[in-house]
Amino acid sequence: MELPEENILLLQQELAKDFSICTTNSEQKLLQELAVAINHLIQTDFAQLINILYRIDISERTLKETLQQQADEDAGLLIARLIIERQLQKQKVRAQFRSQENIPDDDKW
Repeated sequence: MELPEENILLLQQELAKDFSICTTNSEQKLLQELAVAINHLIQTDFAQLINILYRIDISERTLKETLQQQADEDAGLLIARLIIERQLQKQKVRAQFRSQENIPDDDKW
């Protein structure tokens, strides 16, 4: 995936609200830290994890399909990837709308 450092830092800021993860500029380290935090929630507070996934907007269907299709992989790692993908999608959409805000006043509705 190779994310720019600015995206990694932004992801960390967004995820810090829900997960205790160390600051890093490494995408792989972020993924690992997030997977550990998710596995901890799976074991200690599954309802809280479901609440976080709902708020981040990870669909239940996507979650179930991913976990079933890759049942031999670490669930925390799979969920971490889903979260990062979703957060990146949100960043792209925000960037698109931000660029639309630079429209000259004459061209705005």
